[in-house]
Formats: sequence, structure tokens, C-alpha cells
Amino acid sequence: MNFLLRIWRQKNRQTPGKLVDYQVRDISPNTSFLEMLDILNEQLLDRGEEPIAFDSDCREGICGACSLTVNGEAHGPDHPGAVCELYMRKFRDGATITIEPFRVGAFPIVKDLVIDRSGLDRIVEAGGFITARAGSAPEANSILIPKHDADIAMEAAACIGCGACAAACPNGSAMLFTSAKVSHLAFLPQGHPERESRVLKMVSVMDAEGFGNCTN
Repeated sequence: MNFLLRIWRQKNRQTPGKLVDYQVRDISPNTSFLEMLDILNEQLLDRGEEPIAFDSDCREGICGACSLTVNGEAHGPDHPGAVCELYMRKFRDGATITIEPFRVGAFPIVKDLVIDRSGLDRIVEAGGFITARAGSAPEANSILIPKHDADIAMEAAACIGCGACAAACPNGSAMLFTSAKVSHLAFLPQGHPERESRVLKMVSVMDAEGFGNCTN
């Protein structure tokens, strides 16, 4: 498969960026999107050009590091899933693919497709924890939790913190991320004592980081 890639290149956050066109050829349909970028970077290095900077870590849809906008969609067209789980068979042969970083004011560009998502970390630091006495681990069944409550908490805890919700939101709001982090503790008895102060602290930091408001 052959593709025309229009990729955002930007030296740093102070330097204006632009879309640059690259051709990739003979790409297997079973190649992942990030592997395709790896192939392109190898070609750029062979030509003595600077490779494209982009984030990735686990490449299994777990870590949330691969924050790319593909043809205007956060993580691309294969929903649900992170862009590392996207395969080139989702695109037609000869397609033009535009690749950009997440466009969120609170996610400044570091270089090319790499963004600074540390604002999400600071939201979690503000209240994404419980206060507990240190010591040996408690007996696992000392606090009984109904399965329904545990299931709801787990659904909220499944958020990988990638920031796609903010990138997809026209206001650049991180409300979905923040509410997931608030909820997965609030649904469990260990998180109940601080549930009110946790919300206030995390929302306050979310606003201070420059994320937009949710209008839903």
C-alpha cells in the first residue's frame, strides 16, 4: 500500500510549524500506524534528514502516550482504541493521511507530534489518591465492596489518560478525564471520605491548567 502523509513538523513551541508531505510505499496492510511512522523515520535517517518526533510507549492501547490526530480525529478512525492499535488496512491504498498532534491549548507542542500532557498529571496529583495509614497491606476482604460498585469504578478507572477527550472536545475540556479520575475513587468506600474535597481540588487545577469548559 502507498500513502501520502501530511505530517506536522515543528522544531519547538516557539517556532511556527507546518505540514510537510512524505510518500511511503509498499506498506503492508497489517502494519500498525506507528510502525508505518517507524518505517518513514528509517527512510528519513537513511537520507540524512531529521526523523519525525512522536510519542509511544506500550503500543498496546494501555499507556495513552501515542497522542496523535489522524485526519482530524483523535487516535484516528478505528474506534474505540488508541492510535497504536490502528492498522493501515483501515485506509484505502493511495490515501492522503494528515497527522497532527492533539490540538489543545493546555497541551503545548514540544516538537513535531510530541505534546506536553503534564497538565493531566497535575490534575491527578491534586486529588487522584486516598489518604490512608501506612503499614502492612490490609486483609483483602476487610472492606466488602458490591460487585456492581466495583464494576462501575473499574469502568471509570479504565481511562488511560491519553487526553483524546480534550482533543476531541471543541472547547478543549478535560472534564471527561477529570470525572473519570474522580468517579473511580468515589464509587469505592476507600475514596468516600475525601470525595467532596477531591472534586474541588481537581476541578480547580483543571481550570488553572487552561482546559476549556464542558458545555454538555
